Amino acid sequence: MGHRKAGGFAQTKAKPLFFEIGPLSITIMTTATQLDPANLDRRRYRKILWFFGGAIARIIWWDLLLARIFLFRARVRGSRPERFRRLARRFRDLAVEMGGVMIKLGQFFSSRVDVLPPEITEELAGLQDEVPPVPMVAIQEVLAAELGDVSRHFDVFETEPLAAASLGQAHRARLATLAGASDGSPNSNRESVGPMVIVKVQRPNIEDTVRTDLAALNVVARWVMRYPPIRRRADVPALMDEFAATLWEELDYELEADNAEHFGRLFSDDPNVVVPAVHREHSTGRVLVLQDVTGIKITDFEALDRAGIDRSQVAMRLLDAYFRMIFKEGFFHADPHPGNLFVLPVLGRGGGDGQPFRLAFVDFGMVGHIEELMGENLRKVLVSVTQRDARSLTEAYDDLGFFLPNADLERITEAQARVLDEIWGRNLLELSNPDPREVQELGREFRDLLFEFPFQVPRDFIYLGRAMGMLSGLTSLLDPTINPWRLVERYGREIIRSRQQRDFSLQTLLALVRPILALPGQAQRVLAAAEAGRLRVQSQPDPQLLRRLDRLERQVTRNTWTVIVAALLVCGTLLYLNGSVALSISAWVLAAVLFAWRSI
Repeated sequence: MGHRKAGGFAQTKAKPLFFEIGPLSITIMTTATQLDPANLDRRRYRKILWFFGGAIARIIWWDLLLARIFLFRARVRGSRPERFRRLARRFRDLAVEMGGVMIKLGQFFSSRVDVLPPEITEELAGLQDEVPPVPMVAIQEVLAAELGDVSRHFDVFETEPLAAASLGQAHRARLATLAGASDGSPNSNRESVGPMVIVKVQRPNIEDTVRTDLAALNVVARWVMRYPPIRRRADVPALMDEFAATLWEELDYELEADNAEHFGRLFSDDPNVVVPAVHREHSTGRVLVLQDVTGIKITDFEALDRAGIDRSQVAMRLLDAYFRMIFKEGFFHADPHPGNLFVLPVLGRGGGDGQPFRLAFVDFGMVGHIEELMGENLRKVLVSVTQRDARSLTEAYDDLGFFLPNADLERITEAQARVLDEIWGRNLLELSNPDPREVQELGREFRDLLFEFPFQVPRDFIYLGRAMGMLSGLTSLLDPTINPWRLVERYGREIIRSRQQRDFSLQTLLALVRPILALPGQAQRVLAAAEAGRLRVQSQPDPQLLRRLDRLERQVTRNTWTVIVAALLVCGTLLYLNGSVALSISAWVLAAVLFAWRSI
């Protein structure tokens, strides 16, 4: 997924403190970081590190240490939901207080219902509505610095913000429009009514805030990478680079204007999708003026019902727009939260299927570009799902980088075949609320995969995954009974037809004929090797048998250590009864150490 850099931040140096807990090694960067006061806010930087350092320390203590000790496991499991809720609440308070990247990070966390517990995502869900607006005086200063005489651009500028976001805020205004001649003649007049627009103004000093926040989060990313399970499955610093690149793009309003115009061209042939026009003559790198296309907020269900608009049609049109962006155009709106999507009723028209409407997109600062190879693999995923071809689906996911090296692709294919059979044809409500018995059965059948967990997070999927997660949640709210398989089949079959219509080239013909021409020679070589006694036959062991042997070996190892610990406890007790207190304590301590070491 490509990004155009629109800024950066200075790298910092820190003195590491290193310590180990069993197989877990942690590096903590001290706050004696060499900061450039001109670029970074020291107090803000340290506050972010202090929060995340404390959060990581609590997770290590509760979920990596106490959870491995038998006596504390029940308490750790029972307290986990409330601990996660408190942690998310503290982060939300920090984000609201500090703004900037912290708001963006919280919104990103709130959308990851696929990997984060609901206690965290639910607590952060309303973060978008909690962003405090910038005082109008500060907004006027930015407008004056960027546009000069603001009255030459706007006749009316509403002081109450339409929306306040982490990097900027939007105000409704009326453009100052000149009509007729401009030569000073009596016939020259100023038109009293200009078009209504949305003016997006960047927050003051936001670049310095973003630079400080990203510097601190890069240190946190290095801390997280010290945990081996995360290090094997995700390159967190690389994900941070992707996150930073997109943030700098969001701060470039000229680039956002380019994105809006690009989307306008993509959907110029679709009367059901609205993209606002850009008023370039009134826009700069920190001020963006767009056509006002606000209507009914997509999650304002009461207003949709009053307008007679069928919510299931809204959900299907939204899904259709994203399928087109991802699988056809390779360019997608990466921030589909409810504040960026509106429904516009088409007045004067009606029908048996409800009131006609148009779907409007706003805010094009966060977009995704899908490279050609990645796009081809995504189309392969869609076709594989359409044809229920689990093997081809595994190959596509492997090419996209979703599996760790040396992952058992055969076993993953078996699991995907089962999952496809289970979920095919189900609506979103059924997919989001699966039968617990089915989940338990799949867990038992593929517990070796769950134990090994050979999956990782590809770097290029940070924003595509976020967008798809938000889209899934939004369509579920609009219509939980919607069936997405209709679109999957439709787009999958379109891709299949387009491939079938490609020219049948000579190279393709040779690729098909070459194995047939080589068959006689191969047969002759096999027969010659058999006559000379050099023919060897190799067989592959049954993967299921190997998995059973591996589980048996681990069980035997655990039992062996259990016997050793029990023997030490018995010996310590016997020594204590015989009066050898020092030796008995030594035996008990050794048993405790071995137990803790095997538990970690």
